[in-house]
Amino acid sequence: MASPSKAGAALSALRESLVGDVFAPGDAGYDEARTVFNAMIDRRPAVIAQCVDADDVVTTVRFARDLDLPVAVRGGGHSVAGSALGDGAVVADLRHMRAVAVDPAAQAVRIAGGATMSDLDRACEPHGLATTGGRASTTGVGGFVLGGGTGWLDRCFGLAVDNLLGAELVTADGERVHASADEHPDLFWALHGGGGNFGIATSLTLKLYELPRFSIALLLYQPEFGREVARTYRDVITAGPDEASGAVIYLTGPPEEFIPPHLVGSLLCGALLTYAGPEEDLRKLAEPLLALPHEAEIMGAMPYADVQCMLDDPPGMRNYWSAEYLTGAPDDFLDVYCSRGENLPVPTGTLHALFPQGGAIGTGPHEYPVPYRDAPWAVHPFGLWEDPADDERCIRWVRDVRAGARPWSTGAVYLNFIGDEGADRVVAGLGTENTRRLGEVKRRYDPDNVFRFNHNIRPA
Repeated sequence: MASPSKAGAALSALRESLVGDVFAPGDAGYDEARTVFNAMIDRRPAVIAQCVDADDVVTTVRFARDLDLPVAVRGGGHSVAGSALGDGAVVADLRHMRAVAVDPAAQAVRIAGGATMSDLDRACEPHGLATTGGRASTTGVGGFVLGGGTGWLDRCFGLAVDNLLGAELVTADGERVHASADEHPDLFWALHGGGGNFGIATSLTLKLYELPRFSIALLLYQPEFGREVARTYRDVITAGPDEASGAVIYLTGPPEEFIPPHLVGSLLCGALLTYAGPEEDLRKLAEPLLALPHEAEIMGAMPYADVQCMLDDPPGMRNYWSAEYLTGAPDDFLDVYCSRGENLPVPTGTLHALFPQGGAIGTGPHEYPVPYRDAPWAVHPFGLWEDPADDERCIRWVRDVRAGARPWSTGAVYLNFIGDEGADRVVAGLGTENTRRLGEVKRRYDPDNVFRFNHNIRPA
């Protein structure tokens, strides 16, 4: 630990040299700078450096290393687990680094490390191009991609990380490195699911796909029809093309125009069918769901970037998420899924989602540390509420969902969907042999575990 005089001099030098702002405890703006999406997270970093470019990131990492301090990385998005902050750490805050450069001819896009999904989607939309993104426009691209990346387009375009072409990183020794299939291939492999363990991603380059049309059907039902809805949705997806995705979702009726007033604040079961194609094809696909008695309906073509905003959840709420990846969705599982949905904490922002996988996810490259790739379905209890008095019941509900799904679990998990659930769950998210190999890569690029505020991989 550095002496107070050395630390003070170093902080003064950092303030002088960084183009972006620097905050330390006691500074005006410090509390605002350490506020994150999840209101359950309250951590006090030693320094927050709001970087504006890769040079600022290099300066921040070298400052931390000189003082023997660990580094937390704040991208553009949620960091529900709180890994964007660390008590006593130096935070490299990338939220001012949001540039997006689309190359339509190459069907590729370069995204700065602090960009959100909205930044990415809105830049690609004028070109009729897209790539797999998170299911909310406020998702940060960096953490999303490096953690694997699932979304409405993954069944036709693969996981986000399957589309990673290259990454610019600042490593633990403050050096800039480009990782691709040809440069630092061991590091490039590790970035396919290994998250922020190996450096700070200042930019990523992703493959793009043509997406001239996109359509959705959102149907809301009374919860007593939940089992029939879930089974029908399963059958529609199973028989349908890879362009179809979406979710079954239990939720509290939101105060939206399309919700009948008497259902606002009440438990509902929803079927969301997304389709990478025209409305007429979607409408045919949705016929079995339309035939069930429903309370509300949205159906039609919609720009993909707009669909991405539909499930945005507000910052400042209390969050507790988890997931199980499943061997299938047989009727007996759906009975359990629906029974947990009927016990959803109401009224809160909590969601109980069942997502399909398959398609290009399952046929994608199996050499990467993405062990949940082969699971055909995933259940994602998404606890979201405002009142701390609801902490116990909402957290207990999420854990009950996991426990109920366990007989059908593959054992693998998408780490971006969970918080700190222990070292065994990290291994479940990466694979046992992959974890060993990732530890070797970690030893080469971050032997002192400077980047430890994450689903941590220890140096082998």
